[in-house]
Amino acid sequence: MRIAPIETPKGPLQHLSYWLLRRRLGKTITPWKVIFARLPGAIPAQLGIYWGLERGLRFDPDLQLLLQAFVAGANGCTFCLDIGRAMATSRGALLEKIDAVASFRTSPLFTERERAALAYVDEATRTRRVADETFAALRRHFDEREIVAITWLNAVENYFNLLNVPLGIEADGLCAIAERRASRAGRERPAA
Repeated sequence: MRIAPIETPKGPLQHLSYWLLRRRLGKTITPWKVIFARLPGAIPAQLGIYWGLERGLRFDPDLQLLLQAFVAGANGCTFCLDIGRAMATSRGALLEKIDAVASFRTSPLFTERERAALAYVDEATRTRRVADETFAALRRHFDEREIVAITWLNAVENYFNLLNVPLGIEADGLCAIAERRASRAGRERPAA
C-alpha cells in the first residue's frame, strides 16, 4: 500500500462512518481509511454512489455482482474482487460464476443474457467504446433503462478500481469475514 491507512478517525462523522462500516462489513475497509479519512468532503458523494448501487439501480443483484467482478478482475482490483465475493457469499451458485467470470464467453455457467452484458462491460472497460454488434447483442436482452444501469454500473466499478489500484489497496479479507458470519448464522439457527 502506498499510503498508510488512518486507523483513528478525526471528527464525529468519521467516527460514525468507521463504526457503520465495521458493523456492516466486519471491519472499516482500507479504501475508507486511506481515501475518505483524508477527503471527508467526498463522503456524501461516495455515500450517494453506494446508495445508487444498493437501492437505485433496480437491477438483478446477481448480474450486478458478476459485472462488477468481471470489471474488477480486468482492472486487477483485488479489493473489489474481495468485497464482491463477500457480498456473494450467501448466494452459493453465484460464487462459482464469479470465479469463472473471466471465461464467460465459453463457460456453460453463463446465459446468453449474462454474456451480452459481460461482453458490453468488457469492451467498454478495455476500449471506452463499444462496437455496434456488441450493443445490438445487449439490446436483444435488456431494455433502455437496464442498458443505462449497466453502463453506469460499469463506470462506477471502473471508478472504484481507479481509486484502489493506483494506491496499492488490495484485498481486505472481507470474503473470509462474510464466510465466518454466514457460518455462525447457520449454527445459530434453530433446527427445524
